[in-house]
Amino acid sequence: WYLRIALFVLWIAFFSWYTSFGGPLSGAEIEKFAARMEQSGVDPERIALWRGFMESDTGDDFAVVNFMDLKDEPDRIEGVGPDETTEAVMARYTRPFFRRMMPRATHPVALGEAAHRAIDLWGIEDAEEWTHFGMVRYRSRRDLMEVASSASADASIHDFKIAAMEKTIAFPIDPWFQLGDPRLVLAGLFGMVALALPRGRAKNRA
Repeated sequence: WYLRIALFVLWIAFFSWYTSFGGPLSGAEIEKFAARMEQSGVDPERIALWRGFMESDTGDDFAVVNFMDLKDEPDRIEGVGPDETTEAVMARYTRPFFRRMMPRATHPVALGEAAHRAIDLWGIEDAEEWTHFGMVRYRSRRDLMEVASSASADASIHDFKIAAMEKTIAFPIDPWFQLGDPRLVLAGLFGMVALALPRGRAKNRA
């Protein structure tokens, strides 16, 4: 039984880390994050957009869907080498971002490269061509805002994103569901291990 209890404790620990219990953002938190962005020089229109995102917070986890069209060659801004590929320059933005976000239970859900230009398109211009797709899970909007509102410290890495990307569309989805939710996967895995374990003394006596 000790191993079964240990597995249950491990799952509870993971569930507690992976799940948001903070509830929706409060008015005071929204003002704090908006003030940070204003101090960082973010455009007022973008601050208004982020404010709407914060005010609609449900308190649950959410995902962001990203459609990206990377440039054939990156802009040769300061810090970009003459032989660096677009993907390498883009990684100089994504890697530091995920290093900050993964401790907050943020991770990709789906990644891929476009197999063809858009095969169904209407109501939008200049959206035929995309090169990459990504879907990222966030534990809470609070987690994202803690990092996004302090982006001035990472202003240089944002330049790499601009240098590598031709165009992008990113929007949040909430509510949402994934069949591969790690909490469910881990619960199933630990459950199977627990069932496979011997029954200790009772089995030995038999």
